[in-house]
Amino acid sequence: QVQLVESGGGLVQAGGSLRLSCAASGRAFTSYAMGWFRQAPGKERELVAAISRSGATTYYPDSEKGRFTISRDNAKNTGYLQMNSLKPEDTAVYFCAATFTAVQSAVVSDPQRYNSWGQGTQVIVSS
Repeated sequence: QVQLVESGGGLVQAGGSLRLSCAASGRAFTSYAMGWFRQAPGKERELVAAISRSGATTYYPDSEKGRFTISRDNAKNTGYLQMNSLKPEDTAVYFCAATFTAVQSAVVSDPQRYNSWGQGTQVIVSS
């Protein structure tokens, strides 16, 4: 099983940017596709982006297209989420997660498809 540790969260003003990182250890990082999820208080955990094992394929829910960019550096065992034009409604705890599910469709949005999770990093966007 792979272990995941997120970093890069913090407080940012609306319109600002943050880059989250997800450092992986344990089982081979390239065995897994990756996803970034977020969970706001009182809301369900939702996918914001996913990326295939090689990094060649990405998936974004329609609601997130354009502001967030997912990437990975397999040589560094690290995944990233670049977030631009942040809004107060982006405030949430952000989690990275690993899955064997192929990044081909909305199936990858299901948290139940993910085997390993990080502890999360808090993002607060002030207005």
